[in-house]
Amino acid sequence: MFRATVYKTIMETLPTVLLKPGEADRVLAGHPWIYGGAALRLTAPANDGDVVQIKDHRQRFLGIGFYNSRSKINVRVIAQERVEVNREFFEERIRTALAVRQRHMPTATSFRVVNAESDLLSGLIIDKYEDVLVIQTSSLGMDQRKPMIIGALQKIFSPRAIVERSESSFRKFEGMEDANGVLFGKIDGPVKIKLNGLQFEVDIAGGHKTGLYLDQQVNYQQVATLMKQGNILDCFTFLGGFGLHAARAGAGHVHMLDQSADAIAGATRNAQANGLSANCSFETTNVFDWLKAQTAVKPHEKVVPKFDGIILDPPSFTRSRSAIPDAMRGYKEIHLRALKLLKTGGTLATFCCSHHVDAEMFQSVILEAAYDARRVLRRVATYSQSPDHPIIPSIPETEYLKGYAFEIVR
Repeated sequence: MFRATVYKTIMETLPTVLLKPGEADRVLAGHPWIYGGAALRLTAPANDGDVVQIKDHRQRFLGIGFYNSRSKINVRVIAQERVEVNREFFEERIRTALAVRQRHMPTATSFRVVNAESDLLSGLIIDKYEDVLVIQTSSLGMDQRKPMIIGALQKIFSPRAIVERSESSFRKFEGMEDANGVLFGKIDGPVKIKLNGLQFEVDIAGGHKTGLYLDQQVNYQQVATLMKQGNILDCFTFLGGFGLHAARAGAGHVHMLDQSADAIAGATRNAQANGLSANCSFETTNVFDWLKAQTAVKPHEKVVPKFDGIILDPPSFTRSRSAIPDAMRGYKEIHLRALKLLKTGGTLATFCCSHHVDAEMFQSVILEAAYDARRVLRRVATYSQSPDHPIIPSIPETEYLKGYAFEIVR
């Protein structure tokens, strides 16, 4: 009782960020970001990374969060009640997030455990690759509490190793440098994982992102059901996620493209590990240049379609709203070329991972490309990110991946 009373007193005397009139609605709706322009004043000095209280302009309590004067996001809301942010707090939040994955992806053994704002832990990502965990912090408040987070992870998972891959551009906005390394245990070389029953080799220490695109795990299998036969082209294949699933599903031949020689080498090894090399081929190339070369014809000649299925899963073409026009030109270009290479009756599966390009914009640019290519499309599937990357509608930033599958009518 004494400890609870003391803690309550401490919480009530925390520095308070008072919000301007009208700014509380966003917080009440569940969005955890409070920008500097939304703050009226700070009632007492606070160090960057400290826990502060958040109140509206009428002094009504809204929650607690991590403060950072150096960031455009002045406060990241961490709870809507007065709680102590300690190891037990992180353990409870992580267990809650894990339960969501176990409910929606019960057979998965590699997945995203915590997806930052989606799991009410703004600035924290945790990926699970079998018995190895990878964490990424993009806020100062989270970064300062890594020992608590690591302690919670050890208790919940008993992992072989915990690796940090904090390379997010957000860290610069928070006044932090990149941070990489093994925080607990040790790893020797790539980690072998299972996705939908297929084996993949993941370079956790030096690979892209935290090692693999886990947000496509469900889509890999769903797209493969549409690519079960014929000649398939997998563009931007990375480690062969879509291509190898298509090959296992029964595709006659899958040709995989990526500009990274390391990625192509990894995809080749993954094909061998799964006994799929016989009907797979790989090429290190700039996908834009490759598609352009394949569709180049002389005047009055027509492109001869050669593929029964094409998969487009490019990296994000835009990191800001100002880059949207250039991104849309890029999306139109690859779709125009791909549609010219597809046979009538063939299938195009295509994805966009940019938050700034919404689903309507993305479909519109595909239809513009179809018009220019003189193709008519039938939409047969709509895709989103896997359930381990949950979407909170009141936090638009949590929804970024969208995709479609189209059949070529003519």
